[in-house]
Amino acid sequence: MLVDQFSKRDDVERIIGLDKDPAPALIARNQKLIFIQANTSERGWEEQVRAYAPDIVIHTAWQIRCFYGNAKLAWKWNVVGTRAVFDFAFGTSSVKRLVHFSTASIYGAYASNTFEHLFTEDEPLREKEYLYGVEKGQSEKDLQVRFAQQQQKGHPVPQIAIVRPAAITGPRGRAMHHRFGLQSALSGTLKGSFVYRLVRMLVSFVPSTPGWCRQFVHEDDVADIVASLAFGPTEYAYEIFNLTPPGQPVFPADMAKAVGKRALPVPVPLIRLAYAFFWNATLGKIPTAPGSWRFYSYPIVMDGSKITRMLGYRYRMESGDAFVKNEGRYA
Repeated sequence: MLVDQFSKRDDVERIIGLDKDPAPALIARNQKLIFIQANTSERGWEEQVRAYAPDIVIHTAWQIRCFYGNAKLAWKWNVVGTRAVFDFAFGTSSVKRLVHFSTASIYGAYASNTFEHLFTEDEPLREKEYLYGVEKGQSEKDLQVRFAQQQQKGHPVPQIAIVRPAAITGPRGRAMHHRFGLQSALSGTLKGSFVYRLVRMLVSFVPSTPGWCRQFVHEDDVADIVASLAFGPTEYAYEIFNLTPPGQPVFPADMAKAVGKRALPVPVPLIRLAYAFFWNATLGKIPTAPGSWRFYSYPIVMDGSKITRMLGYRYRMESGDAFVKNEGRYA
């Protein structure tokens, strides 16, 4: 979506897209796109990209679903691959800005979390088990260390913006039913394999734990915020931004209503048992990785107002509207 939208800007001459998979149909024929199929963790792509002297690096690539029994490969693709992107950004003189995508998961979903406490950007990275949150946290630490080292040496550094989005949703995200996510799973729209048919059968109701909720941010809000960070006038050197709109989060009863189902109260120990069973029984095809059960049991509620205070950005939709409304650029 960023490639699609940024290519329409007059001040964008070209976009170099890098992905381990082929270019998606939405952008495959984009005239401003130079597409390089490569994994960031494998060397060789850097010189190809450097030849185009990019001004801005936006790092979104991530293998979000962890591999069953092969955490080392996920770590290589994600953490080692991200270090290569940081090395490129700091080692390429043309790069003036770096926008790095992190996640709300770094705050950790724990029983001590409450609906009332809003996590802010200056709180510690607490996730220690769920691999996605652990990897993202490590990459944030790597970036902070690299930035400090470059400054101490007196070397020029790009302007850094880290974004920690809540669950990103919207018409395009919901239309990609082949992708396993919370919304597609609960709505029963997953298509394809036997495993997805099993999931559709299991979620004839919405499991509801008493201490859980989710925040959602609309895909257009994310794109517009990234555009502001990439192209707008900014004076900071290194900043972190939670991306989540103000207002109430979405609770299980709200999710159930949105997908036309009933919410069924389920105790947390049963959620934990079910996650462990499906992770092992399906060899990870149902993405219930170790530690992920906590993110369906306890809340992470963020304060996303910093982007408004610093850059004046006002969100288009609250969490509940982002979750249910078929509105936006890809409606």
